[in-house]
This record gives sequence, structure tokens and C-alpha cells, in this order.
Amino acid sequence: MRLRHAAPALAVVGFVAFALVGQPEPATAPKMTTAAKAFLASLSPEQQKTANLPFDSKARLAWFFTPQQDKERKPTRVGARLETLTAAQKAAALELLKTGLSTDGFKQATTIMSLEGILADLEGTKGTNVRSTGWYFVTVFGEPGTAGAWGWRFEGHHMSVNYTLDKGVVVSATPLMFGANPAVVKDGERKGLRTLPAIEDHARALIKSLTPDQDKVAKQPTPKGVEGWEIKENSPTADVGAPKGVATDQLDAGQRKTLDALLRAYTDRMPADLAAAEAERAAKTPPGQMHFAYTGSAEVGQPYTYRVYAPEFVVEFLNVQADSAKNPANHIHSAWRRLPGDFAAAR
Repeated sequence: MRLRHAAPALAVVGFVAFALVGQPEPATAPKMTTAAKAFLASLSPEQQKTANLPFDSKARLAWFFTPQQDKERKPTRVGARLETLTAAQKAAALELLKTGLSTDGFKQATTIMSLEGILADLEGTKGTNVRSTGWYFVTVFGEPGTAGAWGWRFEGHHMSVNYTLDKGVVVSATPLMFGANPAVVKDGERKGLRTLPAIEDHARALIKSLTPDQDKVAKQPTPKGVEGWEIKENSPTADVGAPKGVATDQLDAGQRKTLDALLRAYTDRMPADLAAAEAERAAKTPPGQMHFAYTGSAEVGQPYTYRVYAPEFVVEFLNVQADSAKNPANHIHSAWRRLPGDFAAAR
């Protein structure tokens, strides 16, 4: 798989078994099971030891979207690394990823992977981190099937796709994290490319539409660094604290429509049936129990963050860091997470 310069082709926590929808499961779960089995079957016995871990492995909850390597610049993530796989094995890995994403979501995912080639060119040999489109890892936890619980992950820099299934039903689609560096490609043959435009455009439109009174409630103090609003990786819980910002029952009809479009930009990363379930969850949230908060400025080139809080989920977004070419606020982190915990896990 060559994604570098071309446009994208293509500790134990209690387990809570609840379906994403209170109806018979649509086609996504069987597709995941079939694809996971096919991926594992394509591997050698030695490769399977790396790619197939027990469901109760602590590694299942240890997810990361930041670079993960040791002092010798060797990867420390679990799973089968794409660059070590044959063409047929890579294809099987990507087929599994496709089952967890919509068509647009898969396009975003492969674009995120391809940005590693741009970072490699920008940072050169002096870069601290290895930048490689092959440094994405696939892990299946447990035995794919309908008899019990199992899960899978497709992960690397700026992407972590995690699914948990139980008895043939998808019980968790989170954490689902996408990032982009650069958020907007500034130079070269791909100049102008924006990997994740909707999650910025709708948010900026909402922020700019706020009245002075709404803005007083929605805007939060800018934290020092990113720690106060950074997405908490390596944890099955988001730990975002109590809701902040303006309640959606204080927004007018146009603003609520913009917020709905922003939420859909996140849920539409998922397959249609799972996206519909999450969208229904958002739609059923009482307006007084959903809040929108942000920090910084909605002007392009200025750092900002935002969150959408609801009782059962939280949206997290940051664009506060410069990209690898030193362009300010051109480095996105974004995630959809379930509350109180991801991975169908309880606190």
C-alpha cells in the first residue's frame, strides 16, 4: 500500500453488554466478523500471535493516537504493522477497517494515513518521530464470532478506530479518533487538501453565530498548553468532567441546526446503521442536557478547541498546535467518545 504522495486510495474494567440500538442488529456486525476472520486467516501462525490477542488483554483498553516508539525508534504499539504484511494481508486489513467506517470515513482514514508521507518530507531525517504510512497496526481481541465478546482496533498516528462486539452485536464504536497534521496542506502537489473540513467549518459557524450573552457562557478560559482540553488516550474513560458551556436549549433553531450538522460530521464517520444509532442518541438528548463549549478564536489560523457534552457521549476537538511546517493552529485532534466509558466498559 502506497499512500505517501498519491491521493488516498481507496487493571480490568467491568464489561457492560448493551446494544447500540434496541433493535435487531443490522449488517455491520456480521461484516466485521467475516472481515476479522478473513484477516486472521491470511496471517501466518507467527503473525497471528502479534495480531490476535485475548479479549481480556490490558492492551485492548490501551489505545493511542500519538506516535508510539522506543528510544531506538521501534514501534511499541500492539498488533500487525501494515508495512510487514503482504499485499493480500494489507488488503484484508483494510477490508476490516472498511467495515467500521462509512465510505467518507474510510476516505478520511486513508487520507490521514497518507499525511505521514507529507510529515516525512517536512521533518526529514532530523524528525524525532518515525513518519511512515506503513506504521498503522491491526489487532483483533478475542475470537471473532457470535458466541461471546471480541473486539478489534485499527490504529496509528492520528487515528484510532475501536470496536467491541458481544454475541454478534456491536456494543461499542468508541473511542473513534481522527486527527490531521497538517489540517490544511499549504504547499506541494496536494496544496489545499483538508482532511477533516466539516468538523471545523460547522464549529466555526456555530461559534460566530453566538450572541454576546451566549458567548459569555460558551467561551471558556484558554488552558495553558493543551493539557486541559487534550483528548485522554490510553484510557477507557474520557474524564471530561462536568458539562461546560451553553445549553442547547439556549440556542436558536438555526444554531441547533448547525450543531446537528457538526455532530453528524462525527457520527457519519461510522457505517450507516451505527451512525443512525448514535445520531438518534444525540437527537433524544434533552436540550437542557447538551452543552457546547469552546476556547480560543474561531478565526482561521488562531488556536481553538471545542466540546459537545451530553449525558451519553462527548465530542472533543483541538486545533491548537502548529503543523510540522510551523504554520500555527494547523494540527487537528478530534474524537467521539461514549460516557461513562468507551469499549462498552463501566467505571
